[in-house]
Amino acid sequence: MDRQPVVAGQFYPGRGPALRVQVAEYLDGDPSAQRTLLAMAPHAGYIFSGKVAGKTIAQACLARRIILMGPNHTGRGQKIAVWCDGRWIMPGFDVPVDSELADTLIQLPGFSADYEAHLYEHSLEVVLPFLGQSMDDFTIVPVAVSESDPHALLKAGKKLGQELKKKSIEVSLVVSSDMSHYISHDQAKTIDRLAIDQILAMDPEGLYQVVMRNKISMCGVLPMVLGLACIRELGAQHAELVAYSTSGEINQDYSRVVGYAGILIS
Repeated sequence: MDRQPVVAGQFYPGRGPALRVQVAEYLDGDPSAQRTLLAMAPHAGYIFSGKVAGKTIAQACLARRIILMGPNHTGRGQKIAVWCDGRWIMPGFDVPVDSELADTLIQLPGFSADYEAHLYEHSLEVVLPFLGQSMDDFTIVPVAVSESDPHALLKAGKKLGQELKKKSIEVSLVVSSDMSHYISHDQAKTIDRLAIDQILAMDPEGLYQVVMRNKISMCGVLPMVLGLACIRELGAQHAELVAYSTSGEINQDYSRVVGYAGILIS
């Protein structure tokens, strides 16, 4: 089944030519020489998070097969929901779903084939134009994550990493997440750094604990925990903070911001 966009014309331009122009303005930098195992990029309206997302994706060295993971804001569908077939339609382009890789995922504990979780979820589609404009030919497996049990996330991530390694599947994970929501700029910078430090340490357990203990409203913490557990099995060795900003730097309202971080792990 093909998936149509749900926030075109809201979070990003709804017409292909305008979308290409805006994304091109945000793509900044050259790809890393090392293969990117995981890239984390934000998914807000492009005026706010586009620079961070563009810089992060431009500097990633991504495999042609991408597992695209993000939060499930709607709460619909399965807890780790995999879109298994068809194409994701975007303004001016579309991206094929890697049905073979999707089938590998849904054979693993915790993963389920499910359209419902994706139908009204914006976090994955907002990242796609950056991938589409920086890569010539790639496939995706979209995964929406609402599983809140850290043990289940760690198990799913570990099993995924082991299976990818066993089958020698060359893949990159792209995780869609914003950071703190609706606190002051200074507060966001302080507590977001706590979460970022755990990501840079490639510590999924630590990330989950820090986010919960400090009540950090990082919407993609669940897919990020899963993703970190996966790449730990794949031998990840180096993590880098590419960019960080808040919405206050755009609209000058520093009293109530959303934070955005871009991270690459190889």
